[in-house]
Amino acid sequence: MTQPSEDLRREFGDIDIYLFDQLHRGRIAEGMTVLDAGCGGGRNLVYLHRRGFDVWGTDADERAITAARAQAAALAPSLPVDRFRVEPVERMSFADKTFDVVISSAVLHFASDEEQWEAMLDEMWRVLKPDGLFFARLATDIGHETRVRPLGNRRFVMPDGDERFLVDEAYVVAATARMGGTLVDPLKTSVVQNMRSMMTWVARR
Repeated sequence: MTQPSEDLRREFGDIDIYLFDQLHRGRIAEGMTVLDAGCGGGRNLVYLHRRGFDVWGTDADERAITAARAQAAALAPSLPVDRFRVEPVERMSFADKTFDVVISSAVLHFASDEEQWEAMLDEMWRVLKPDGLFFARLATDIGHETRVRPLGNRRFVMPDGDERFLVDEAYVVAATARMGGTLVDPLKTSVVQNMRSMMTWVARR
C-alpha cells in the first residue's frame, strides 16, 4: 500500500509550491494552453500532463528536453513530443499570443545581463495571450541586501555562493509596467536563511 506522500508525488511531481497555489486558486485551469519556458526536465508539468492540459515547453538544454519529452510520452502519450523544443527562452519559435499561461520557474535569474533578462521577458510576453497569466519565480536580493556581492550587470554572488541575476521590487514593478501588465498578486519573497531569496511574480498581460 502506497504512502500518502508517494501518492502526492505521483500526482504532482516536484511542482513549485507557489505554482501549485495558482492551480489551487483556479487561475490555471483545465483547457488552458500552457508554456513552460525553460522547462528543464518538466518537474512542474506532471500534474498538468495527468489532467490533460495542452502543455508545451522549451529549454536551451537538449538533455532537459529529452527528459521532458520522455515524461510527456509516459504521462500524456497523445501529446506530440515535438512541442518540447530545444531553444533559448529569448528566441522561441512559437507564434505571437499563443498561450493562456506562461511559466518561468527559476529561469530569469540565469540572465547574463539586463539585455538578456529583458529579451527573455519580452519573448515570454510576446507568446502570451491577452489577459493571459505570467508566473515567474526568480532570485532577488530582498532580505539579503547586505549579504550579496555585486559583480556588475545586476549579477551578484548570493550567500550560498551561487551567481545570479538579482532583481528587487522596483525593478520588477517597472518591468511589469513596461510590458503593460498588471500584478495579480503582490510580489512575494521567500528568504532562505543565509542562502538565497526567491521572488514570486504573477501578472496578467
